[in-house]
Amino acid sequence: MTAQNSATRPTSIAVQGKAGSGSALAGLGVVAFSLTFPATAWGLESFGPWSLVAVRSVLAAMIAGAFLLARRAPLPARAHWAGLAVVAAGVVVGFPLLTTLALQTSTTSHAAVVVGLLPLTTAVVSSLRTGARPSRRFWAAAVAGAVIVLGFTLGQSGGSLSAGDGYLFGALLVCAAGYTEGGRLARLLPGWQVIGWALVLCLPLSLAGSVLGLAYEPAHLTAHGVIGLVWVAAGSTFLGLYVWYRGMAEIGAARASQLQLAQPLLTLVWSVALLGEHMSPAAPVAAGAVLVCIAVTQRVK
Repeated sequence: MTAQNSATRPTSIAVQGKAGSGSALAGLGVVAFSLTFPATAWGLESFGPWSLVAVRSVLAAMIAGAFLLARRAPLPARAHWAGLAVVAAGVVVGFPLLTTLALQTSTTSHAAVVVGLLPLTTAVVSSLRTGARPSRRFWAAAVAGAVIVLGFTLGQSGGSLSAGDGYLFGALLVCAAGYTEGGRLARLLPGWQVIGWALVLCLPLSLAGSVLGLAYEPAHLTAHGVIGLVWVAAGSTFLGLYVWYRGMAEIGAARASQLQLAQPLLTLVWSVALLGEHMSPAAPVAAGAVLVCIAVTQRVK
């Protein structure tokens, strides 16, 4: 073995290890996100849509603020605040609010249509924002996965579009922007600080929204409602986004976004287990096809 090969081999192993850990972190985020719609459906048993989103953001901001104080995190540089505002608008306010409004008229399985299209949308937005140019094989696998998920979820809902689709497609766009900007910032700041400061930035708005929301939408607490609220605040909004942005920083927004192709199918599993919704026998076939697409996107640049 030459000296040059000896020097490059450890570097290659380190890069592969970093990619593996990044994929694992992003995958953990996907699992957390897959519970969001069922947990939101539970939360709507106790709260109105506006108050649920506002209270969830307040609780998540309190958790994030405690972490920031405990770790004595410095304030972000002024140059980062605009990006944090995009993250806050997209993933802290926009996506939760629009999907919660949609779930008043749509089932969780139907809402999974949007999640199935989110990876492709994120890849497009990321390419426009960062100038990254994934290969044609990457785009072919990404589009194929999106088509499979879209066809499967539309088949589950009888091929029709619900009245909440306007909310869902709006959520798709704002979330893709938030993911892309958060992934960019996570290369400059620790991932937990990206979502932490975004949540803190929204706290004044969230507090005002909670007061107004609870005044117009009185809460009727149930066990499901409280569990749903706690999960969307601590699990989806803080923990999920924390590991998601860390993983995205290591493997890139485009590759990380393709892991979300598995999210609609995971959501359907949770919907059956937690909400009693029906899942057709076609689910395992669709899951296998989607996993193939995921494998391809993770092996190409």
